[in-house]
Amino acid sequence: MSKPRIAIQYCVLCQWLLRSGWLAQELLSTFAEELAEVALVPASKGLFKVYYNDTLIWCRERDGGFPEAKILKRRVRDQLDPGRDMGHIDSTG
Repeated sequence: MSKPRIAIQYCVLCQWLLRSGWLAQELLSTFAEELAEVALVPASKGLFKVYYNDTLIWCRERDGGFPEAKILKRRVRDQLDPGRDMGHIDSTG
């Protein structure tokens, strides 16, 4: 089975590259061995979406803003390995 791909689609006009890069770094620091890649995908019109393969796991409009790193890590984990213990990330809000 091939490793999953995470795509972070961000609005370049809104200057969300740094936020996107930081979230990519957070995901890679936690899931480096399990992911094929974390891609940054330039977009427009205020878009900020995160995909696990073809599954939308975060949408700024739908989910009410930007994800905290721990929330995004949980959503990736829930797709990748739902039984995986995330330690302190699971024990806090």
